[in-house]
Amino acid sequence: MQPGQHMSADIAAQPKIYADLVARQSELAGVAAKIAERRPRFALLAARGSSDHAALYAKYLIEVLLQLPAGLVSPSTTTLYGARPDLTDVLLVSVSQSGGSPDLLEVTESARRQGALTVAVTNTPDSPLNLAAELSVDVGAGPEVAVAATKTYSATLLALYLLIDAVRGGKGEQAAKLGELAQRTLDESQAAVDEAVQRFRFVNRVLTTGRGYSSATAAEAALKLAETSYLSARSYSGADLLHGPVAAVDAETGVLAVTSSGQGGAAMREVLDVVHSRGADVFAVGSAAAKVSAALRIPVAESAEEVAPMLEVLPVQRLALGLSLARGGDPDSPRGLNKVTKTR
Repeated sequence: MQPGQHMSADIAAQPKIYADLVARQSELAGVAAKIAERRPRFALLAARGSSDHAALYAKYLIEVLLQLPAGLVSPSTTTLYGARPDLTDVLLVSVSQSGGSPDLLEVTESARRQGALTVAVTNTPDSPLNLAAELSVDVGAGPEVAVAATKTYSATLLALYLLIDAVRGGKGEQAAKLGELAQRTLDESQAAVDEAVQRFRFVNRVLTTGRGYSSATAAEAALKLAETSYLSARSYSGADLLHGPVAAVDAETGVLAVTSSGQGGAAMREVLDVVHSRGADVFAVGSAAAKVSAALRIPVAESAEEVAPMLEVLPVQRLALGLSLARGGDPDSPRGLNKVTKTR
C-alpha cells in the first residue's frame, strides 16, 4: 500500500459525491421543511475538528441566507460544567462525520430535553448522534479510510448548504453544477499545487487566512497541514490578522490565503497587500486569486460565493497530501491520530 493512497482516492471521489448529493436535494428539503415549520429564533452549531469548520461555514449561511443569529456551541459548558440553558425555539445542528463523539451526543441529548429542535448531520446514518437527534441528514460521502477528513468534510459543507438553502425555500440552484466544477478545479489546479509543494516543503511555520465563507476553508487548511505534515499552522480571519498577528509575519512565514470572488475575497485584497509587503511567501487559492498580491496562485472555478468553499478546499487538500508525502510522511496514518476521536 502506497503512502497517501487512501487520501488521494478520497480527494478524487469528491466530484461524484457532490453530484450525488445535489441529486438528493429533495430529501434534504423534507428535513428543511420541518425546521421551517418550527420557526427557530436562534441557531446553535455543535461540532469538533474538521466538522467544527463545517459548522463555522454553516454559521455564515444561517446568518446571511436565513437572517438568523447563530453561534458555535462550547460542548464543555454542558459536559464539564453542567449548563442547562432554556433552548425553547432554538435550532441545534450537531455536525459529526462519525456521529460517535460522546460530548456531541451529550450536548444533543441535553439540548433536546431543554426544548431545542435538534438536527444531526453525519456520514453515519445509524450513529448514536442520529438516534439522539429529532431530525437527521446523511451527507452520503461513503466510507473514508484515511484519517485526515477530505470527502466527508466537503460533503458535510454541501449537505449543510442544501439544508439551509432549502429552509429559505431554495432548491440548491447555486450548487447544481458543483460536481462538474469540482472536477474542473481538480484537473486545472494540479500543476500549481505541485509547485506549491516544492515551495512550501521546507517551511515550518504557516499562517492561513480568509474572510466570510472562506474563513472555514482557511481553518480547515491549517488543520490539514498540521495533522498531515506536522507543520506549525495557525488560521486567522483576514480582519483579525491585521489586529496584531501580522506583526509575526516575515520572510520565513508561509501564508496560504483563501480568496474567492465576492465580498469576502474583495476584503482580502488590502490584507494581502500588507502581508506581501512584509516579505511572506503568499500562496493564494480561489477564484479571486489572480486579483491579490501573491507569489503563487491557484485559480479555482468560478461559483456563487456561498458555495465556493466546496471548491476552494480541493487544492488545499491536495497541497496537504503532497506536502506530507514530500516531507516523508503518510497522510493516511498521521502519528498519534485515530479516525474517530472521542472527547468529553
